[in-house]
Amino acid sequence: MKNMSPPENIYNLIPTEEVKVSKPPRYISTFSDSVKLEEKKNKTERKTMGPAKVEVPSPKDYLHKHTKEATLAQKSAFYDSTSRAPRCLAEEKRPPVPHRTEQPIMGVQTNKSFITTNVAEAVMAVPKKPQPIYVDTKKGDKHLLETSGLVPKYIKKKDYGSTPEYLAKRNEEVRRAQEEYDAYVRERLRMGAMKQLSEEERHSVLEGMKKNWDQLHHEYQGLSVVIDTPPKKAHKERLEAEMRQLERDIDMIERHKIIYIANN
Repeated sequence: MKNMSPPENIYNLIPTEEVKVSKPPRYISTFSDSVKLEEKKNKTERKTMGPAKVEVPSPKDYLHKHTKEATLAQKSAFYDSTSRAPRCLAEEKRPPVPHRTEQPIMGVQTNKSFITTNVAEAVMAVPKKPQPIYVDTKKGDKHLLETSGLVPKYIKKKDYGSTPEYLAKRNEEVRRAQEEYDAYVRERLRMGAMKQLSEEERHSVLEGMKKNWDQLHHEYQGLSVVIDTPPKKAHKERLEAEMRQLERDIDMIERHKIIYIANN
């Protein structure tokens, strides 16, 4: 299909002046200044957002005494590297700014062979010991051996198996207290204020207490099943109290081999 072009016209060859369309002036509200003033006044600052979320002050940060008094910073003196004399910070001067004609030092070279230096350092360096590890799974999971509890490091300590200091101190206090008690008992025995119960007397007292407990227990077992009167209830409570007291006395005599009795 052929391109269709408009028919030629001689008037199209005459240049025409471009007509500029003038835009109307931009609309500016007459109330813009009043609106700005209302925004600055913040009349409705909490209408939609609510009160501002301010952090509550801590009770520990209360106002201390003399905290609002103006204090001046103390002047600190320093020593000059050249004169060794103290002077104020205000007198310190910075190094001068280099001049625009000054140029940095260029072309500085060194004869040091870094390759040789690195080789010497690598040869003289002490090889790092590998950290001992252990593997506990078939997949090769590695863990440190020192913190695993498999290394017997505590039994190899210098103070392993020795009595701790606090236990030795406590044992010394117990021994001293026992010596003081034994001295007190010997003094009372010498004065005749108390006597020691012999093994035969202790055994006979223990047997008598057990026999009394058996009698009370037999009497207790013979009580009626229904305790419906105050005398029966009081009798049962009396038997239980006497049996408990005998049990405590029997336990005390069985635990202590040496018993002292005061002379009235």
